[in-house]
This record gives sequence, C-alpha cells and structure tokens, in this order.
Amino acid sequence: MLNYQELCDEVIRIAKEAGAFIRKESALFQSSKIEYKGTNDMVSYVDKTSEEMIISALAKVLPGSGFIAEEGEHQKAETFNWIIDPLDGTTNFIHGIPAFAVSIALQEGDELVLGVVYEIGKDECFYAWKGSAAFLNGKEIKVSASTKVADSLLATGFPYYDFTRKDAYMALFGDLIQSCHGLRRIGAASVDLVYTACGRFDAYFEYNLKPWDIAAGMFIVQQAGGENFDFEGGKNALKNCDIVSTNGHISQELLTVINKYFKS
Repeated sequence: MLNYQELCDEVIRIAKEAGAFIRKESALFQSSKIEYKGTNDMVSYVDKTSEEMIISALAKVLPGSGFIAEEGEHQKAETFNWIIDPLDGTTNFIHGIPAFAVSIALQEGDELVLGVVYEIGKDECFYAWKGSAAFLNGKEIKVSASTKVADSLLATGFPYYDFTRKDAYMALFGDLIQSCHGLRRIGAASVDLVYTACGRFDAYFEYNLKPWDIAAGMFIVQQAGGENFDFEGGKNALKNCDIVSTNGHISQELLTVINKYFKS
C-alpha cells in the first residue's frame, strides 16, 4: 500500500527544487524569452524546464505513474496520475510580481490523494495527503471561521482569453464588492486556493481554469476543512474547471449569489 505521507515528503522536496530554479531565474529573466500559446497565454523556458525537472523526479518516486501537465506532458496511466503546474502565475513571474508557485497533485483513479503548493516568493509550502490535516511549513492550517459573506474577504481571477461570460462575471463582481470585505486577485489560482485553506481568504471562485491550476490547491482546502464546488454547486470542479472553494460556512450563500449570474 502506498505511504502517502512519505510520498508527500518527496513531492515537497521536488517542488522546492523546482522553486529554487524558478527563484534564481526570476532575477535574470528577460521579456525576449516569452512565447505565446494563445491570447494573453504566455510561457517561457522557465516553465518548460521546471516541468521537465518535476516530471523526471516524480517518475523516479512513483514509477509507472502518468502525467497531466500544463506545458504538454499528457501521458495518463491507469491508476496514478500527477497533475502539475510547473509555474502557476507565469504572467506575474514575467512582470516581476512575486506571487507564483509550483503546484503538484496526485490522483489515484478519480480521487485526489496528495497536494503540494510551493509559493516561491514567500517560501511557503502548503501540503496535505490522504487522511492528513493540511499544513503550511510544518504547522497545521485550517480554513476561516467566517459565517457570512458580509464578513468575508474573497479571492477571484479575471478571464484572460475566454471572454464569452465576461458580462456576467463583471455583474457578479459588482454585486459582491458591495456585500463583502473585498475582492482580491493575486493572479495564481493555486495561491488563491491555499490562502483559502489557511484562512487568509474565506473563499475563492473563478471560471475557465485547467486541472493543473486547481488540483493541488483544492485538495489542500478540503483537508483544511473547506469545501469545493463547481459554479452550479456540484462536485465537478476538477472536470468543469469552474471552482468555488470556501471555508464551508459561506458556501450556500456565495453559491446563491454566483447562481444569479451563472446558470445551467
């Protein structure tokens, strides 16, 4: 039987090694090194090298496992699959904004069983494994105790290439900014999620994401006592890539507001 805790320790080591490489490159990075995958969807040699480092190391830690990774590695295995964002917050990285992370999750069948998010700028490593609490640099973390949206600080993201639901999203923002402590946009979904897990945010929501953006973070939220939904209130966030992640206390109130603007 797989020892999830020992495996998590190895993943933390791998994430920090990739993070050290990214940190070093951030001091040297030049905008001429940017490539475009699509509108406002950027990548660099840093993302690609980080992914190569992570995949090579994980393949040794768990032989026979598959990979679902942002920069092109999609070789799924039957049982164990790693879901990897080698540099979440690439736009922040490129512009010198110190909010970016390495995000690694492990899926066993359809179940997430491990998550590590290493936020590089603050040297904060968030992690959890199946059956564990959630941790930040060795200390247990919990979601916040806020029971009302009115008392909550919320995080979100902005659409950057699919603008088909932009008007509904802007209307939702207009509603929420009048009824909560504020909306924040960091620019890295994995960071938004782990900040929700440790109670800095009370909830996070965003649409049109990818599995590697959210897999590790949403698992850590779950293990910290929070809840994850898609925009319709279902449990298909990882598949639909529309996520509402909360402290568990304001879930229904927040979903009710979201569903005013986003319906089936």
